[in-house]
Amino acid sequence: MRSSFRASAWFTTLCACVLAVCCIAQTQPASGNPRQDFLEKLVAAAIERTNHSVKYVSAYVPLLYPGGDVPADTGVCSDEIIRAYRAVSVDLQKEVHEDMVKNWTDYPPKTKWRQTRPDPSIDHRRVPNLMVFFRRNGESLPISKRAGDFSPGDIVTWDLGGGVPHIGIVVNVKSVQSERFLVVHNIGQGPKMEDVLFAWKITGHYRYFGPHAQERR
Repeated sequence: MRSSFRASAWFTTLCACVLAVCCIAQTQPASGNPRQDFLEKLVAAAIERTNHSVKYVSAYVPLLYPGGDVPADTGVCSDEIIRAYRAVSVDLQKEVHEDMVKNWTDYPPKTKWRQTRPDPSIDHRRVPNLMVFFRRNGESLPISKRAGDFSPGDIVTWDLGGGVPHIGIVVNVKSVQSERFLVVHNIGQGPKMEDVLFAWKITGHYRYFGPHAQERR
């Protein structure tokens, strides 16, 4: 009888230990590095965007706020960044708007687009605004001609010529030919994953972990 009781108690204790280990495992980041885990999810979201058919439409569209988006089958280069971040629970529409309200003079709309106040329907969709936002709220990284200086999850901006801005996100798939990380971007044919890191003049290089970056250290 005692032997049976001891066996039962031992089994109960073992089950409790296994359950505790499972619970801990579920609450710990996969790599043990919250920031790396965040970037991996962001990269996966960016790559997933290449499965969507999107017409390049740059027209102004009044949006709901927060969480507003243009029609799913339309968009510009910045919308792919916005949608990738939104897939990992970061609403750039909200984050950019709140930062612009507090720091209006740091942003270009007042001179570039003659705005008199922030507009949550368009501000986050403009690359120059995103550049200021990422610089203020993320990590501004060196602009380099070395492919090894760019990592999956990095945000890159370019000048396509004549002051036309462009933006994309570096992903964890490499080109067989150049061995460079590919970039997910939309330059007019919908979201594509291509070897375009050095196709144009780079104007910005950023890493942004979202509004709770401190918690991901």
